[in-house]
Amino acid sequence: MRLVDLQIEDIAFGGKGVAREHGKAVFVPFTIDDELVSMRITREKKQFAEAEVVDLKRRSPHRVEPLCPYFGRCGGCAYQHIDYAHQLEIKSRQVRDLLQRIGKLKDIPMRPIIPSPLHYAYRNRITVHAEGGLIGYFRRESHRLIEVERCPIAMNEVNRELADLRARDVPDGHYTLRAKPGPRVFSQTNDAVANALRDLVVDLVPPNQELLVDAYCGAGFFAKALIEKFERIVGIDWDRFAIAAAKENAIAKELYIAGDVESGLRSAMENCDPAKTFLLADPPATGLTTRVRETIAGLAPTTFVYVSCNPSTLARDLADFQPRFEIKSVTPLDIFPQTAEIEVAAELRRRP
Repeated sequence: MRLVDLQIEDIAFGGKGVAREHGKAVFVPFTIDDELVSMRITREKKQFAEAEVVDLKRRSPHRVEPLCPYFGRCGGCAYQHIDYAHQLEIKSRQVRDLLQRIGKLKDIPMRPIIPSPLHYAYRNRITVHAEGGLIGYFRRESHRLIEVERCPIAMNEVNRELADLRARDVPDGHYTLRAKPGPRVFSQTNDAVANALRDLVVDLVPPNQELLVDAYCGAGFFAKALIEKFERIVGIDWDRFAIAAAKENAIAKELYIAGDVESGLRSAMENCDPAKTFLLADPPATGLTTRVRETIAGLAPTTFVYVSCNPSTLARDLADFQPRFEIKSVTPLDIFPQTAEIEVAAELRRRP
């Protein structure tokens, strides 16, 4: 494989540095924008190439020493070699670039990224894998395991669970370790930033709203926080276990429906006043399906907040909503420091 010296121009969503050779993008992990890198081309395609670092000819002032001994081999973290302030700059830029490139959006009303108070020891749960006596994570771009004694981005309570697991002779399989007991349903892994996201959504609710429709509501994380602002709340999710958890402490104004989100939306918003209806959607990484997007556009609530864990699918979906909704604000949140993941909350208002 050939060696080349190239300058890193940017960091792509996913965490790899981007250099260019005769116009072709070359993706290089564990690099930082403006670094001059001696790299080995490991894979070459017509439209792009992939490479690995051989030597840093010019180091970025944002380069720091990773705290994790597995960094670079483990497939979890992508940014431990970058100081935290620059991680935030990279992620904000990536959100804007994806909305512009995929969504063809202009004049995006970006708000400052909401940082994580903890840069390490923030994860309240992890999933590890056991195979052939090894317990750990998958290696980068591989399904081979790397044995992990301690995960620096996990909370101390989680690492104690990991130590207990490693001390036992466990069957091969997947094990989710948690900082505290609770229902086995989806929840955010960074408590502090999840609370900041919840507070942001609360602040985006206009006055004099009557109905909250919470699509992909899970166990009611947002709905429970918004309960005082609405006369009625309808939560919809395909996960019947999450809906069961949401129902456990529900009061009379709360209705939670397990089933198809599209039909649930139509049923929830039938005969309602769109001017007094607040729609919240927090879909999985695949984003909203075409049918759900069409349903939301047709129902056209006055205010619609879209929480996304994947800026690429968010950009695609926001492009579809442009004829019916105006984007009022876009707020990135760093729920996953040291990783390439980004959370985003977009506030939309129905066009007159």
